[in-house]
Amino acid sequence: MPANVFKQALQSGRTQIGLWMGTADPSLAELLANTGFDWLLIDAEHSPNDPRSVLPLLQAIAPYPVHPIVRPVQGAPELIKQYLDIGAQTLLLPMIETADDAARVVAATRYPTRGIRGVASATTRASRWSRIDHYFERCDAEMCVLVQVESVKGLRNLPAIAAVDGVDGVFFGPADLAGSMGLIGKPADPLVLAAIADGIAAVKSAGKASGTLTVDAQLARAFLAMGAQFVAVGVDTLLLAKAATELAVAFKSPRAAAP
Repeated sequence: MPANVFKQALQSGRTQIGLWMGTADPSLAELLANTGFDWLLIDAEHSPNDPRSVLPLLQAIAPYPVHPIVRPVQGAPELIKQYLDIGAQTLLLPMIETADDAARVVAATRYPTRGIRGVASATTRASRWSRIDHYFERCDAEMCVLVQVESVKGLRNLPAIAAVDGVDGVFFGPADLAGSMGLIGKPADPLVLAAIADGIAAVKSAGKASGTLTVDAQLARAFLAMGAQFVAVGVDTLLLAKAATELAVAFKSPRAAAP
């Protein structure tokens, strides 16, 4: 049974620094898996991914000491089942607004009678095609459920959400939270940042881990200082676009063209 090192790190209070992956290419996933991050987020909510394309990303990342987290497009039990069966052990479930929402996605990651996950083994990469002894009895301990709170309603219900048994961490989505607060396109607005700071404190009080995403290094360090345990500090598409643009400008600017 593969150990969920990310979950172990959260339980022991260790900080985990991650990178967001919007690309859907196994070669890029393998390249990024070799760069030293603690975790990589495979996005299937706002990126062109589905279970069929996420599988080769998981396979590309597997040989490296970095933990893959998968974000489905929604927390439907049918989708959760598919991502777990192809080997994901940590899921980030979007748009969780109530304790009932959180309990439902947790149940979808557990086999009966502890939950509602569909039972299969011979066809699943997760069980190594029935080669992991007692997989059904052992796998729950390695499942990590991160719920994404990204609305005013979710913030109001945050204490109840964080208290749900089986929720390992709460992730604050700055972009959608800003939109819900009437500040769409302004994820770094002081009101949004204050709401996230209060959320981090509330989750910490509940004894759970909190996380978020920012490409602002100073802001990332501020979130970590507040007590956030898992923070994504970059997005692969932005990193590539920035580096390529800077290289093009360096050679196409008037100064570069001068003899």
